[in-house]
Amino acid sequence: MSIESTIVEMAREARAASQEMARCPTRKKDAALLRIAEGLEADAAVIRAENAKDLERAREMGLTAAMIDRLTVTDATIAAMAQGLREVAALEDPVGAVVRTWQRPNGLQVSRMRIPLGVIGIIYESRPNVTIDAAGLCFKAGNAVILRGGSEALHSNQSLASVVKKALRETGLPENAVQAVPVRDREAVNILLRQEESIDLIIPRGGEGLIRFVVEHSKIPVLKHYKGVCHVYVDEGADMDMAQEICFNAKVQRPGVCNAMETMLVHRNAAQTFLPAMARRFAGAGVELRGCPETRRILNDVQEATEDDWHEEYLDLRLAVRVVSDMGQAIDHMARYGSAHTEAIVTTDYARARRFVREVDSSVVLVNASTRFNDGGQLGLGAEMGISTTKLHAFGPMGIEELTTTKFVVFGDGQIRTA
Repeated sequence: MSIESTIVEMAREARAASQEMARCPTRKKDAALLRIAEGLEADAAVIRAENAKDLERAREMGLTAAMIDRLTVTDATIAAMAQGLREVAALEDPVGAVVRTWQRPNGLQVSRMRIPLGVIGIIYESRPNVTIDAAGLCFKAGNAVILRGGSEALHSNQSLASVVKKALRETGLPENAVQAVPVRDREAVNILLRQEESIDLIIPRGGEGLIRFVVEHSKIPVLKHYKGVCHVYVDEGADMDMAQEICFNAKVQRPGVCNAMETMLVHRNAAQTFLPAMARRFAGAGVELRGCPETRRILNDVQEATEDDWHEEYLDLRLAVRVVSDMGQAIDHMARYGSAHTEAIVTTDYARARRFVREVDSSVVLVNASTRFNDGGQLGLGAEMGISTTKLHAFGPMGIEELTTTKFVVFGDGQIRTA
């Protein structure tokens, strides 16, 4: 079959499977999720071997260390995927839940009921764990899903998808509810984006270039997350030890991910004390700092930050630093340069914390905690499809509820409309 025939047939099969999935009882979905988790653990050696093929090719292609880190599947990765599936299975099924009910003056009972979105296309780069996270969440929410991972992860993704299909088959559910595109050719993405009659939503996960490409070429609605320009603001009077721990974790724990801190903002009354100690700790971890003039006055060996640095998602051990006059200036900086992804404040002042939460327009706002917590698993969603930085129809980490929509259900006892 040609690439186009392959993708068109996958989309049609997914549409048919989605109709069966919408009727699937919770117990069968949960049984399948648990079977997938068992299959991942049983086939761990095979999955790692397939991943090794991808890693070898990635090194030959000269991919960055950050990309290779995202691509790597370890025993811990497999254990985390399996645990995520078990957590999703334990979550309440959103399908069929009535979220609101009210009565009209004419006696009509009106309610809104959660229903699956239908067929979801996921286009993503590097991270093979997305294959399992996406499959599990879409499946629990009663959807069918088509997965198009990056060409660099083809062996890993096909191996993981085969575990899913086997589990679906064993539990009597439609195998085509979860499908992985089996070709590397980028034309497959273009074809997938034209299947508006079969696919209801496209969710891209990856770099800004990929997401903008998808938005530009898709005939299907796209849920966007361009980049993660995340900030931590260290307030006047903040606990300096806490601020150090939070900022270090936000930048260093895993710098190549979208919820890592990219700009650190420091109140001018805290800067003289905080910056030298923080800079020494960052230097020990190999972090390169780029600072505003006031930062460079305090830390004279820091490179000057340019306008581009404030916009930059480094995904590396580089950090922009700015000293601000007050919290208002910090909030203004986030509004101008941020990406509505994740913003944090470190403060001991309750009133300023409340103001920060109210005024910062971001998908997740944290008080006295690392930006690294903007993650579906960390926030109790079991796993996530990604982090939406646009507000239609979801904002922030997308768990199973965000993979449903609602329909109106109306009960009457013979009412007719006369006007």
